[in-house]
Amino acid sequence: MQLNQLEFRFINQYQGGFLLQQRPFLSIAKQLNCSEQTLLDTIGGLLDKSFLTRFGPLYDAVQLGGGLTLAAMSVEQDDYDRIAHVVNAFPQVAHNYRREHELNMWFVLATESPDEIETTISAIEKKTSLKVYNFPKQQEFYIGLWLDLAEIGGVSTVPLPVAPMIASGSIRYNIDDLDRKIISETQCGLPLDGEPYKTIANIIGCTANEVILRLKKMLDYGIIRRIGAVPNHYRLGLKANGMTVWDVPDKHAQVLGEVIGQLDFVSHCYLRPRHLPMWGYNLFAMVHGHTRDEVEEKSRQIKVLLGQYCHSNDILFSSAILKKTGLRLAA
Repeated sequence: MQLNQLEFRFINQYQGGFLLQQRPFLSIAKQLNCSEQTLLDTIGGLLDKSFLTRFGPLYDAVQLGGGLTLAAMSVEQDDYDRIAHVVNAFPQVAHNYRREHELNMWFVLATESPDEIETTISAIEKKTSLKVYNFPKQQEFYIGLWLDLAEIGGVSTVPLPVAPMIASGSIRYNIDDLDRKIISETQCGLPLDGEPYKTIANIIGCTANEVILRLKKMLDYGIIRRIGAVPNHYRLGLKANGMTVWDVPDKHAQVLGEVIGQLDFVSHCYLRPRHLPMWGYNLFAMVHGHTRDEVEEKSRQIKVLLGQYCHSNDILFSSAILKKTGLRLAA
């Protein structure tokens, strides 16, 4: 990993909390002691060199009223590339990873309606002639990965700062046509120019202030998880990505999931269904590290915490990113 000081500081400080104001890049450039154009060129360079996978809002499909699930397939090695191409062609596939297991292709589906999950799974099964195992989230204990670049060439993970949201008992925010247009224009990222919200407004036919207000409201309601840089943890040194999976008693899963979700090295922690006899695990916890040994050590720490309630476990290391785009609403 080779980052200059400006790239280093920008990634460290702006994985969330990107400013909602008329000239956000100018304000941030002043904080980072550079010119606005230098900052824009820096972000563009980070995207071009794949140090960032995206820069902009991260939308939550469920909060938008849509569907979200994790799915997996068992694919023959000599047909793997073809199947990956077929699966990735579905716009509902937001992420896709190759993992070392009999179930060796794992992908996230993000759809505009909950019903579309099943229809998409059926369509993938029909196109590939392979069974898709569906692992919908039954409970979320934690989600968030903030990379802390402790020094040039070094990286670790810290809990993601979570912005306060509207109380869960409040009225649900339903997006309208203007919100949808804003989401459609920003789901791939924000424009890299001095007035990004004005640029969006000119495209969809409203004012920059309206774009800013709508983005803020969606952020407050949790429709947007955060706005900022999305680092490529592989390119930044965290090359070992392990999905640790655990078979724990269902009656204790709630308490155990809350304990594991609080660990600072766990970026995602969920309760998901089993698929017996193929799959007996119900607790999923994502762990990142520089090496496999580091991930395995963190997995041992989880096992100690689970104690007698750990009936079995495994680590599914990812060996390739097949697709990583995030939510895509139809235009």
